[in-house]
Amino acid sequence: MPRAGLSPARVVEVAAEIADEAGFEALSLAAVAERCGVRLPSLYKHVRSLDAVRLEVSALAIRELGAATTAAVLGHSRRDAVLAMAVAWRAYARTHPGRYAATVAAPTGEHQGQADAAAAFLVVVEATLAGYGLRGDDAIDAARAVRSTLHGFVDLENRGGFGLPVDVDRSFERLVLALEGQLQAWATTDG
Repeated sequence: MPRAGLSPARVVEVAAEIADEAGFEALSLAAVAERCGVRLPSLYKHVRSLDAVRLEVSALAIRELGAATTAAVLGHSRRDAVLAMAVAWRAYARTHPGRYAATVAAPTGEHQGQADAAAAFLVVVEATLAGYGLRGDDAIDAARAVRSTLHGFVDLENRGGFGLPVDVDRSFERLVLALEGQLQAWATTDG
């Protein structure tokens, strides 16, 4: 019989907490079982495997990142929307580094919730880029550029990659403004 108060959703919540504390790659079912106060074999009453838990954490993280960026961009367009999205993206990655790491790999189709969350997040990014007239393949190219730029910065920041004595917030703002300027130019060039 499953332990009272323990559910698949609670297991995922605990796994996400552990990922934030120890890193997504360090996530283990043994750590989840210990934190939940059950023996490892008992955890299998709630989850199939570590891979299944990782996919659930990924889906959760993508939904959370999508919700954070959606809330940030509402009511904004173009430059203000890009800045708001970037700030929310960075804040989520800094607050939830393990969960954020779970958002990096593209969904493979193994988990419908992960695929749905990724599709919903892409809608937010594409809506932000639509203010620049970017649609279709141009919007996908721009979405990849935005994601690569923001991810590169937050990943380096989360890993302690910025050691120079210059304000990191200033560097981030300048990077996002440069990206936004490129989006303006991108919208006026023929691909």
